[in-house]
Amino acid sequence: MVGSYRRAMDYLYLACVVTGCTALVLISAVIPWAVFTRYVLNSAASWPEPLAVLLTIVVTFIGAAAGYRLNLHMNVGYFAGKLPDRLRSLVDLLVQLLMGMIALFMIVWGWRLVEVTWHNTIADFPFLSVGITYLPIPIGGLCLLAFIIERIFLGVPPDPIGPHHEISID
Repeated sequence: MVGSYRRAMDYLYLACVVTGCTALVLISAVIPWAVFTRYVLNSAASWPEPLAVLLTIVVTFIGAAAGYRLNLHMNVGYFAGKLPDRLRSLVDLLVQLLMGMIALFMIVWGWRLVEVTWHNTIADFPFLSVGITYLPIPIGGLCLLAFIIERIFLGVPPDPIGPHHEISID
């Protein structure tokens, strides 16, 4: 059971990373196109900027869940690192529970946002529901919650990259 859940989280992590990276690559392609059409062709395309914003939502919520799983996010652990092991474990549990509350907030209120905006459309993309564009919020919350549950019950997952060292500039 433990191995199955860890493997499922590995696949979910991979899906989050692929989704986030694909969105980031698309943003990197769309923005230069916007610049090209505006300054070279002298006829600015209207769709690149809203598409970049929509892709940024994907990167933010889906990519952030992946970053959280491997502790790649910004955090200040200096004081927690100075605590005795028992207190450090309690502080870590408290952090996980607080993050779980944030994930639940994203799921509940993100879904409500999707429902409320489902029948609206985007001016530049009339075929696309606004609700669909907000789906990364509750989906990211679900992924984050799954990763938090993994952390609480199974501990921090092993780093798939292996040992790496931070470089400090003196």
